[in-house]
Amino acid sequence: MQPLKDFLGKEYISSLADELKKNYKSFDKDTFKKSFPTPHWNEKTLKERIRYIAEQIHVFLPTDFKNQVRIIKLIAPKFSGLQGLVFPDFVQTFGLANYEISVEALEFLTPLSTSEFAIRPFIEKYPQKSFKTLQEWSKSNNHHVRRLASEGSRPKLPWAKPLTEFIKNPKLCLEILENLKNDDSLYVRKSVANHLNDISKNHPELVLKLCKNWYGSSQNTNWIVKHALRTLLKKGNREALSIFDTSDTENIEIDKFRLSKSKLKIGDTFQFEFCLSNTSNSNKTIRLEYIIHYVKSIGKTSPKIFKISESIIQAQSSKKYSKSHSFADLSTRKHYKGKHKLTLVVNGEQKVVEFFELT
Repeated sequence: MQPLKDFLGKEYISSLADELKKNYKSFDKDTFKKSFPTPHWNEKTLKERIRYIAEQIHVFLPTDFKNQVRIIKLIAPKFSGLQGLVFPDFVQTFGLANYEISVEALEFLTPLSTSEFAIRPFIEKYPQKSFKTLQEWSKSNNHHVRRLASEGSRPKLPWAKPLTEFIKNPKLCLEILENLKNDDSLYVRKSVANHLNDISKNHPELVLKLCKNWYGSSQNTNWIVKHALRTLLKKGNREALSIFDTSDTENIEIDKFRLSKSKLKIGDTFQFEFCLSNTSNSNKTIRLEYIIHYVKSIGKTSPKIFKISESIIQAQSSKKYSKSHSFADLSTRKHYKGKHKLTLVVNGEQKVVEFFELT
């Protein structure tokens, strides 16, 4: 698979130089292209390449930032995705002293790639102005801009510097998310759910209160609530489970649990099966998960939760389940030899514990 950073390679630089020349006649295209690659270009990460390209564009454009942004806005529609990230980065790097020009540019640029990383320095430097801007964006007719209001203000946005003030006090964020709780765009709803999931890690009581108020309002809002509470649900938080009627464990029995192998090699797959019975006189919603406690390189174990299903089990009935699990190494997980543990979880309660050996 081609590394993401290679999308910012020779062909991209050439196309970028051509577009800059078309829209700025004084642009020194040949000298610009000669500035690539640097002696250590192959070692540069994606973010480092983005920043270097933005810096080189700045060197070759007129010195006035307003004029620079005018040119950037002319060429940006020619690029998208990763290749478009250079332009919001240019704005955040060289426009921090020009709030109005910069945020207008970021609003323009976000549908072409995303401005979620670039808006964050402005939020930190101009918190009051930024909050008003984010509120306006959350009401935009463009779903990319509405998403930016949520994604850009996420306290713990992946691959971005945390917004420490929002981590301490996320109430301003919640005011923005209120405008988006019933958004008809899945793209926006995913961001709102991820945003709330971030907040739940530091302020679970705040998110639980909000989700209780939101749940039942609409299908869109219900979808957000379910995904926003995923971390608390995996932790077996009884309050979160109760929102979805999955906290009741009385009269739920597990029997005939069987693990196909108690010893297996790295790369192998095992199966486990069991029977779940509802012995009560009422139907019950059952959230089924299992946890693999993986042995790490230092010998300690680390749990990883996997969902099996969530369904209604009829009164006085039982259901058989079968699940397979692979121990092949992945780019995101390396397996190590040692004594592992599998735990079966029903509505947040651990019901079965089995040990097995990975060799």
